[in-house]
Amino acid sequence: MLTPRQLFLRHQAQTSDTPLLLEVERAEGVWMYGPAGQRYLDLISGIGVSNVGHRHPRVLAAIQQQLDKYLHLMVYGELVQTPQAELAHALHHTLPAHLDNVYLVNSGTEAVEGALKLAKRHTGRTELVSCLNAYHGSTQGALSVSGSENFKRSFRPLLPDVRHIRYNATEDLAQITERTAAVIVETVQGEAGIRVPENDYLQHLRRRCTEVGALLILDEIQCGFGRTGTFWAFEQFGIAPDILLCAKGMGGGMPIGAFIAPQAMMHGFKSDPVLGHLTTFGGHPVSCAAALATLRVIQDEGLLADVAAKAARFRSQLVHPAIRGVRGLGLLMAVEFDSYAVLKPIIDHALAHEGVLTDWFLFCDNSLRLAPPLTISAAEIDWACAALLRAIEHVTGQPIAQ
Repeated sequence: MLTPRQLFLRHQAQTSDTPLLLEVERAEGVWMYGPAGQRYLDLISGIGVSNVGHRHPRVLAAIQQQLDKYLHLMVYGELVQTPQAELAHALHHTLPAHLDNVYLVNSGTEAVEGALKLAKRHTGRTELVSCLNAYHGSTQGALSVSGSENFKRSFRPLLPDVRHIRYNATEDLAQITERTAAVIVETVQGEAGIRVPENDYLQHLRRRCTEVGALLILDEIQCGFGRTGTFWAFEQFGIAPDILLCAKGMGGGMPIGAFIAPQAMMHGFKSDPVLGHLTTFGGHPVSCAAALATLRVIQDEGLLADVAAKAARFRSQLVHPAIRGVRGLGLLMAVEFDSYAVLKPIIDHALAHEGVLTDWFLFCDNSLRLAPPLTISAAEIDWACAALLRAIEHVTGQPIAQ
């Protein structure tokens, strides 16, 4: 009989020649466990998904309660399903008043696709502007507005009329004009290596979009749902988007996403043509129940209040001659090294010998990703930092800084 690893390699489509091949039997809190009892501290939350930890009891209870009622019933937008309606209502209450209409989908890339269609429909314009080194997903529309030619060249032609500008470069904002339907930007750039807005960049961007009548789409697929210390990252910059995207940390481990816009704008999908945007499984009731429970956990358990202190605890301990700096916002951080050649053996050693799972970034391969569950404890942070420092010392041969 073939082992799970053999089945994985033989019959499951692969995304690279070097998968981690870590077999996980169960997970709980910040820990994942292998079939022989090995344990691994998850410092990346499934790439920003497990914000409330793996298998949070309240999320599991909500899933079980919904399982006892119904699963999929009908394509999105036809039947009144309580989990969908209650989640949309709860999301609205975390947001500025104008963001009052929620379209539920299955993933972040689907949220991007819906938002791009909505922007074109609402403005009647065709040009889309996004940032270099942005990551918005892998479907063709989302890939078109992502900012790395390396990931796009093999799949062209993609969407036409897409322009790329530099993140944090206010001088590039003049390229946003009356031809622009929308500017899509990550509030905090993720795969670029956690790049935070500087010098009032988002305020200038918001002003420019308003001046020329372009919609501002903020992608908070990775940085939303408490990851940066406020429920939405844009709250920290004194602006609001015209369309907001979320996914990843939204579902407590279940697949779900959404794009959120004013109701008057979203009505554009109702006519010319009717059913202008469709999804069969979007807003699956079990995922919606899990997402609502996740939202309530973040609010009721006060997880936002501790994010800054937990981030500071990481920063204070991750000090070593090989570390060139730590940047980020809240519990979304990048630890920079000289090169991928230095970083990759550290990542590998930390996993194999220290039981710590971390990663690098698609467009910044000399930086280590830190995005643990918001529920991580002080003791777990200390344990993780000590393990990472041992891995760094082992790989570089340089002693830990005193």
